[in-house]
Amino acid sequence: FAEFDDAANLLAANPDATTISIDEPAEIPKNQHGRLQEPGREEDDELLGTDDSDKTELLAGQKKSAPFWTFEYYQTFFDVDTYQVLDRIKGSVFPVPGKNFVRLYIRSNPDLYGPFWICATLVFTIAVSGNLSNFFIHLGKPTYHYVPEFRKVSIAATTIYAYAWLVPLALWGFLMWRNSKVMNIVSYSFLEIVCVYGYSLFIYIPTAILWIIPQKVVRWVLMMFSLCLSGSVLVMTFWPAVRDDNRRIALATVGTIVLLHALLAVGCLAYFFDAPELDFPAPIIPAHNGTTVITKSQ
Repeated sequence: FAEFDDAANLLAANPDATTISIDEPAEIPKNQHGRLQEPGREEDDELLGTDDSDKTELLAGQKKSAPFWTFEYYQTFFDVDTYQVLDRIKGSVFPVPGKNFVRLYIRSNPDLYGPFWICATLVFTIAVSGNLSNFFIHLGKPTYHYVPEFRKVSIAATTIYAYAWLVPLALWGFLMWRNSKVMNIVSYSFLEIVCVYGYSLFIYIPTAILWIIPQKVVRWVLMMFSLCLSGSVLVMTFWPAVRDDNRRIALATVGTIVLLHALLAVGCLAYFFDAPELDFPAPIIPAHNGTTVITKSQ
């Protein structure tokens, strides 16, 4: 008991002193597990976020205990602040080579706030810019009477939201199916894929505004530049997830992702901005003597 008395006196004299118990087990080195892993897998784990980020996602999922039919359940998908949204937008506009967008920005707290409003802003930007572009193209022609085409809003909304939801749904189902076939493939959640696709569309908002310029060459150059930026975000995000699959399947998956993304950009530019010019009929001017005079446009 003398040892316990000495320890008590020591703690009373110096409360910050530390004591060591003989019965305490030796601490296991933290890097022991890392040494057992293959060196080639460390880079994949870092890109995919299969270690600490998965634990963070699991803990975040445990917090979402509300039933899916309640408002509190969906409120968690919009629980982001302005700085997080701006940081994710910046990451989608300026992608870092070799860095995974999900691991850097999304996995800790995936949201639907940014993708929803980015798609909504893009819909109205494309519709309004398309009407202005048509107006500037025919500006000065005496036979042209400007009529706003409100149907472009519904067409743009259907196209953008269908792409931002149906394509991620198909990709998520494909990754889940391949995950059951190949055990070492790491799949993303559906919310993460929707988040990546939503933020990748932000670059098209300023691009659609610049598409008002009535020069086809400038428009197509801007489209290719935006396509390369947004497409690189998708490639760098989903390539590490399929790289361990069959080589042909992995290349076909990434190629399909890029092809669908390119079809969206080309389709929006061709339909809303590069539509063929219409031949407007010459206006009919009634004369005072009861006859009609048809003016001939030059």
